[in-house]
Amino acid sequence: MAVHTPDDRTWMAAAARLAARARPLSRPNPAVGALLVRDGRVLASGWTQRGGRPHAEAQALGRLGSGAAGGATLYVTLEPCAHESARGPACADVVAQARPARVVIGQRDPDPRTSGQGIARLERAGIAVATLDDPASARSLAGYLTRQHLGRPFVTLKLALSLDGCIALADGTSQWITGEPARAHVHAQRARHDAILVGGATWRADRPRLDVRLPGLEQRSPDRLLLTRGVKPEGVSIINRPDQIGELGAVHYLYVEGGAQTAASFLREDLVDELHIYTAPIVIGAGMRAIAEIGLADLANAHGRWEKREARQLGSDAFSAYLRVR
Repeated sequence: MAVHTPDDRTWMAAAARLAARARPLSRPNPAVGALLVRDGRVLASGWTQRGGRPHAEAQALGRLGSGAAGGATLYVTLEPCAHESARGPACADVVAQARPARVVIGQRDPDPRTSGQGIARLERAGIAVATLDDPASARSLAGYLTRQHLGRPFVTLKLALSLDGCIALADGTSQWITGEPARAHVHAQRARHDAILVGGATWRADRPRLDVRLPGLEQRSPDRLLLTRGVKPEGVSIINRPDQIGELGAVHYLYVEGGAQTAASFLREDLVDELHIYTAPIVIGAGMRAIAEIGLADLANAHGRWEKREARQLGSDAFSAYLRVR
């Protein structure tokens, strides 16, 4: 196994940013990014295409002529696949035939059909391979890695709150807690997820559209899910319990939008991987609380569970993202 250089993490971070272009269009395949670099210059780039093919490595190498990858380093966020498919050749073979000087891999593939075998195939071809266990790559592959390791999607819980922690007036009126910039940011987040879920009470009260209404991104609307034991509405899939999200096989990223009981049920089962909190500069008072009872018996158990990942201002509203510490 080759050692990595100081520049490898910089280039890998760029490959991880490319991978974001594939999400969620690459489903059911993971969103992977690839860069081919020589002498500090990018020769070609690629990311997993709609429906999962071509893969990132194949797309990047396909932009070059035969033999053009010689002496270059291929940066790829996930180990090149080693298993055969009716949809295309194994990427490890494609890369081996292109013969770059080095391949730097952000994350080893946990899929047993590839895990370590893609690396071994490249090394047998005489190509130096370095694996980084790179945080940026892991972040870009969060949905795929969560599915592989935990058997469920990566779950983001979104909450839009007043300063005093309310999501609506006492009578249930909730439009609008936040302003237009924050609502546009939410729609952008929806476009990055495979499915969006609300609870039965929210569905009955608001009949939310649960779609993407940003110009040019309307076709990115996620699948719609409802957490309920009631009758399935037309055009919406249902689950009865939060733990049934593991049965959503093609879903790598799930966006949970409400309401208070649904948020509590996912938190109670420790199924939330990321919190998105939008805070508006308003005070409601005797309103509806954001989260119902989650079964916390000791305040000490609440600490150390969440780590702030991002904070930004969206018009008059504040946005914060927190990752679950596992």
